[in-house]
Amino acid sequence: MKKVFATDNAPAAIGPYSQAVRGGDYAFVSGQLPIDPATGEFAGSDIKSQTEQSLKNIKAILESEGLSMANVVKTTVLLDNIADFGAMNEVYATFFSGACPARAAFEVAAIPKGALVEIEAIVYCGE
Repeated sequence: MKKVFATDNAPAAIGPYSQAVRGGDYAFVSGQLPIDPATGEFAGSDIKSQTEQSLKNIKAILESEGLSMANVVKTTVLLDNIADFGAMNEVYATFFSGACPARAAFEVAAIPKGALVEIEAIVYCGE
């Protein structure tokens, strides 16, 4: 069974997709741009502030369903510039403790709205 979930504490989808969808024991969080849901604007113009906001958005979506960042088993990080990998990684590390999720990170030609980063997550929701 599929269940869509969302929160006002993360930016609304900017297209025909859901913030997150749960299927069985797993949930899939759509790529989160660094948009501050309170302002509708990017949280900042640098990779660190944008990475932090993207991860805050994921965290808010998960918390709306009673989950946490500890439930994340895989992320994909899209970067506008792979040279930002180190700075992104510094911020990323502050959102996970203990066993970190599996991850892929790579440079892409462009990210919606001209963002520097977009992050999606796969989450384990089982017991």
